[in-house]
Amino acid sequence: MIKKLILVGVFSISIMSFAQKFSIRPSVGYAWRTAKTISGLSKEEKEYVKDLKNGLNFDITAHYEVKNGLAFGLKYSNYSASSDGFLLGYVNGMPVSVPVTTKDNITFFGFSGLISNNHLATRHKIFADVALGVMSYTTKTGGVKGTGTTFGAEVDLGYQYQVSKNFLIGPKVGLSGGTLNKMKYNGVTYKFDGDQKEGLHRVSLSAAATFRF
Repeated sequence: MIKKLILVGVFSISIMSFAQKFSIRPSVGYAWRTAKTISGLSKEEKEYVKDLKNGLNFDITAHYEVKNGLAFGLKYSNYSASSDGFLLGYVNGMPVSVPVTTKDNITFFGFSGLISNNHLATRHKIFADVALGVMSYTTKTGGVKGTGTTFGAEVDLGYQYQVSKNFLIGPKVGLSGGTLNKMKYNGVTYKFDGDQKEGLHRVSLSAAATFRF
């Protein structure tokens, strides 16, 4: 009986130790797209595009710690922005103001590597997270929908305070990068040259919480 209790105790400790190597880190904040705006736009068009260059940023990562301070896993992120306004158009050769709405969305999914000091005996934690994967872009204005996919990379640097053994929270700065050489608009593919390429780079500032299991 005593041997069985010891085995159960050892097994339980092993399971708890294994489980605590898993962590999930969601974060939400604001992001600014840093790619240069294409040339040749009117003042009104520049103002319209300006509203699309900042928006809500959300991401979530799941990691498994392979050894002290080093973990690997997956990351998903989403950036969304919209702009409403009036742009100059022509009807029968006459200039008119046309109301338009554009919604932009950038998503990322890939493999992530995490370096941290989580194994150290301090409540002040810092981490660096590098992820490589697929970055997708969707933009919709009225009945026109554009889509594109490319290789992307994301880097996160953050500080968190350990509130409890299984919960940490703090600020995070993120960098995202990717460039589209071509896109599909309503099913038709268009290739971009030079400064016409669609840059998906952005900088984000978020609040991140880590849950350990």
